[in-house]
Amino acid sequence: MKIKDQLTGEDYVDRVEIAGSIRRMKETVGDIDVLVTTPKPLEVMDFFTKMDMVDDVVVSGPTKSTVRLKETGMDVDIRTFDDKSFGSALMYFTGSKETNVELRKLAISIGYKLNEYGVFDGDELVAGTTEEEVFNSLGMDYIEPELRENTGEVQAAINRTLPKLVELGDVSGDLQMHTNWSDGKNNIEELAFKSQTMGYEYIAITDHSMSIQTSKARSERQIKKQMDEVDSVNRKMDGLTVLKGVEANIDSYGYLDVPDKILQEMDIVIAGIHSGFKQNKHELTRRIVAAASNEHVNIISHPTGREIHGRNGYELDFEKIFEAAKDNKTLLEINSRKNRLDLRDMHIKQAVENGVKLVINTDSHSINELVNMELGVGTARRGWAKKEDIINTLNLKDLLRYLKN
Repeated sequence: MKIKDQLTGEDYVDRVEIAGSIRRMKETVGDIDVLVTTPKPLEVMDFFTKMDMVDDVVVSGPTKSTVRLKETGMDVDIRTFDDKSFGSALMYFTGSKETNVELRKLAISIGYKLNEYGVFDGDELVAGTTEEEVFNSLGMDYIEPELRENTGEVQAAINRTLPKLVELGDVSGDLQMHTNWSDGKNNIEELAFKSQTMGYEYIAITDHSMSIQTSKARSERQIKKQMDEVDSVNRKMDGLTVLKGVEANIDSYGYLDVPDKILQEMDIVIAGIHSGFKQNKHELTRRIVAAASNEHVNIISHPTGREIHGRNGYELDFEKIFEAAKDNKTLLEINSRKNRLDLRDMHIKQAVENGVKLVINTDSHSINELVNMELGVGTARRGWAKKEDIINTLNLKDLLRYLKN
């Protein structure tokens, strides 16, 4: 984030952290919280309120200021703290409010007081320098920021049963992206070389199938020509394998718009609903269950069809979808596009609890969108997903073995 980078570059700034809903990787953000340790808080406030990106100074004070940004109109709060209380402040301003309430109750139950300045036994500071120190003083394990939504994480931390969450560095490849063969901006080679710089072992090219109205329609002949191009690109690559794939449309009856003779030649087949959103819960569930049960389908893409600030996700019977996915070893996608993040965190948690395997994809339509994998990983972490829950953390050999079974 530019704000953090600019502040970090100043000599009188010791530490900068972004807190609030951004740190918790929430799908939407209302404002931005910035915490700083510094021996010169007045200089920090002066620098902060005069940054080029600032449109208006809402409040300016010696230890807290609020500005409004030019591009987004979003408010940014900055606060300064001493080193001895920075960990407690970071915990407090990271939130969530509901988790903070539970932590304060826990502190009271063992005779302590907890606030943004530390854990106190009477007037004596017990902990506050780091978040780990604060959590440990309360008799619990450290809770990752993404889990702090009061969905059972406090008790799990007390019981020492929190999961080890998937990390961005665990991801070995991206299994949905689109090229200029359909509605993408880049060609296969450009996506492949960019993905290689990200340390991936594999990617899948999954351009849209023939009946998607929002993209250039592709004939069966064009799909085969693209497969030949994938072979050509693979001959140029060293250390990265491009897999042949397609994102087929699930029609109103649950059938795919790509012939079986084409699907069986693919390394990976994604199926998604791209039309007929107004069907009822039963009909939409039936369509996804049918696709998940198709022997050629590996992944159900953006399962609820939602678009943030646009289209609400449609209602589904997730118990039936989870059952079909698990029985057929079909993966449910965590789509990393900024306007999707679908599956949502609540559904990811349910899927993990039901033993359903997941995949995190960017659904990129340009090389610039490949970095959105971080958003998908953050959403997976909010859903309590571990490395072993995410199929594209496997190496290429193990991934192909899973896809073929």
